[in-house]
Amino acid sequence: MEGAVCRQGVRLALRDWTKRDLPTLEGWLQPGHAWQDLDGPYFGRPSSEELDRVLDRYRHAVGSGKLAVPRRELAVARLEDDRLLGRVNRYWQSRETHWLSLGITLFDPDKWGRALGYEALGLWSEYVLDTQPAVIRLDLRTWSGNERMIGLARKLGYVEEACFRKARVVQGEYYDAVGYGVLREEWQALYPEGFAAHLAEILD
Repeated sequence: MEGAVCRQGVRLALRDWTKRDLPTLEGWLQPGHAWQDLDGPYFGRPSSEELDRVLDRYRHAVGSGKLAVPRRELAVARLEDDRLLGRVNRYWQSRETHWLSLGITLFDPDKWGRALGYEALGLWSEYVLDTQPAVIRLDLRTWSGNERMIGLARKLGYVEEACFRKARVVQGEYYDAVGYGVLREEWQALYPEGFAAHLAEILD
């Protein structure tokens, strides 16, 4: 793989972004893709200027080689050909209490429903816990219309912790905002040999 691999699963890896990713990423960030209908659609679509700033950020990260340790975001790539599939990220809810939220996007709807999101988010959850020992909990935020994300959270062992009823509006319809979380000790009990070992058992 061209990028530094931070976590490797059975079918995919989480790795640093590369120059080869940038044209593919730019294409997927353009309006009109199905993933955008699920990934925070209540925030509205970015303007062309905002999109340019996002792409410039990726270009700078790739060109400078100055990457956060531990990583704040990684590319999701297919192992067999290093093809870009999506991205994972993290952001602070509270630095004071070591509270992080995670995110995941798989761009191509043809790849949905194949447990690739399960593999990617599981590897990412474990990476964050392994590289940040002070973190005792992880969570993710979504909306009740994103049934795939809810199912993914539950399958990994995240539990529903919050539901704000009718807090999101998508295409004129109200949906709940929901939050799912997992504690470090719960994760370790679910995957005592590590998530990668668990993947090898169920996918090999």
